[in-house]
Amino acid sequence: MLTNIKEFIKKEYVLCIAALCAAATMFAVPPSAAYWHYIDFRVLCLLLCLMAVVAGFKSVGAFQWLTFQLLRRIRSGRILGVTLVMLPFFSSMLVTNDVALLIFIPFTLELLAQLGFKKAMIPIIVLQTVAANLGSMATPVGNPQNLFLYAAFNLAAGEFFSVTLPLTAVSLICLAAAALPVLPRELKEQELEQADISSVRNLLIYCALFVLCLLTVFRVVSYIITTAVIVILLLILNKKLLKEIDYMLLLTFVCFFIVSENLGQVNAVRVFLQDLLGRSTLLTSVGASQIISNVPAAVLLSGFTDQWRELLAGVNIGGLGTPIASLASLITLKLYMRWPGAKVGAFIGVFLAANVIGLVILLGFSMLA
Repeated sequence: MLTNIKEFIKKEYVLCIAALCAAATMFAVPPSAAYWHYIDFRVLCLLLCLMAVVAGFKSVGAFQWLTFQLLRRIRSGRILGVTLVMLPFFSSMLVTNDVALLIFIPFTLELLAQLGFKKAMIPIIVLQTVAANLGSMATPVGNPQNLFLYAAFNLAAGEFFSVTLPLTAVSLICLAAAALPVLPRELKEQELEQADISSVRNLLIYCALFVLCLLTVFRVVSYIITTAVIVILLLILNKKLLKEIDYMLLLTFVCFFIVSENLGQVNAVRVFLQDLLGRSTLLTSVGASQIISNVPAAVLLSGFTDQWRELLAGVNIGGLGTPIASLASLITLKLYMRWPGAKVGAFIGVFLAANVIGLVILLGFSMLA
């Protein structure tokens, strides 16, 4: 029993911390019926729907097929390096940064080992991690903080993209330049395993459901209708996919909603955060992301500022920096640690160097823009 508890805490430490913080704030603001109104059910339902649809894509082998089609046409090591980094960059815009890393990090480690490029493993997967975090900021569905802020500030598509697309463009250029020299020019003949779509019919259904999610994000379709349709169809098509949804992430959001709302009612905390945000919403959100990660930073700080542009830019740029700045980064670390002969110290060193450089570049760009 004790072992199971320890394993749960180790696996879901962010949820545990969020739950403890929520419990602590309850001493200042005792639980009441008002807590029900703290929770943004639209955001929670959209997250659930997106995770369910992505699980559907994975179940039919869509991501493996796409990767196979791309890589079997590559003959240059330089192009391969850039391609491996761009795959999570662009895919994270649609399937979120953590899912992109879960898909491409194991594949990359296997491929580079097969090609004899073991020394390039750390630089490539670090750049993939940075790419997933930065590519995901391009769209409202790319990561949880974007989805939350898009809904919380009732943003229009044009408003949102006016902040994220310039940062995404700069990120794309920098990542391509960084990835280009990592692998040698010459590339051995690749023996990629054939990848096929297991069910074209189901793939088309999941594509339609993803479009439905996008229509809901842009407020064309009610989130209640979308959630009902997706849950019912998955129960019919493959109910096992509902087990693959990260319900702990949803529960973590609930805890942070409680923390944010309760802290907003504590005068000393409200004055302190408003003072910091008044000086610089951008720097405050970047700094907070380094300590509590960018998703809870977005939820917490949104209650104390109306400077949504700086907050949106800050929590996305703030995904760079420390390993906990973006929780998706920990996915790469965990996957790499399982690899035989993993050099964790070297990984952390390269990770911090790449993240600090990226953070300085994008923060400087944002402050000058």
